[in-house]
Amino acid sequence: MRVLSNKDNLDVLYEDNHLILVNKRVGDIVQGDKTKDKPLSDIVKEYLAEKYNKKGKVYLGVVHRLDRPTSGIVIFAKTSKALERLNKMLRNKEIKKTYLAVVKNKPDKKSDTLINYLIKNPKNNKTTVYNKEASNSKKAVLHYKMFKNLDNYTVLEINLETGRHHQIRAQLSAIKSPIKGDLKYGFNRSNKNGGIHLHAYKISFIHPVKKDFLEIVSIPKEDTIWETVFSN
Repeated sequence: MRVLSNKDNLDVLYEDNHLILVNKRVGDIVQGDKTKDKPLSDIVKEYLAEKYNKKGKVYLGVVHRLDRPTSGIVIFAKTSKALERLNKMLRNKEIKKTYLAVVKNKPDKKSDTLINYLIKNPKNNKTTVYNKEASNSKKAVLHYKMFKNLDNYTVLEINLETGRHHQIRAQLSAIKSPIKGDLKYGFNRSNKNGGIHLHAYKISFIHPVKKDFLEIVSIPKEDTIWETVFSN
């Protein structure tokens, strides 16, 4: 996995006094974990400290995460007030997140709503999908539709109603459409960069302080398949 090492790698999509949205690349971890690799949150703090010449500790609230092998938009809060309000908005499903996934096997339907029950196994960090409610399971709902057909792959646009562990990866695998590069959920080979072709493409919400409507889009870069997706 590629690991962020300095602030020059930061791709800032939006920033104001309350929020900063950045493009997470494949291999980034959003917050520190047992790997001890430098997380994206620390890179953002370094960026803010230098940009605003802050000598003391920089406040940064992590609003949500993305899996390490994925890419796309991540929201951070620059104030505790913004963090509290954004957390509440997430709980109330007032932040709409749209993902793109590249799959080899085209689903039977051009669009559909997938409703399953998921159980996370912390030992292997994997989620099992059930069609009916099971003990300790959590309901998972996502909506997908065709975004683009490529020569060898299909690109799906996905909107989540719930935010479960590995939800998109597990539910697409359950309909026999695992995401390109996702060995854990049934794709037959890995990507060279160790990531998967799942990208947090668009996010829209009412600004927690200014109350303006925000819609931020992140176009994946430095990948031939993604370049093909967004070519004319």
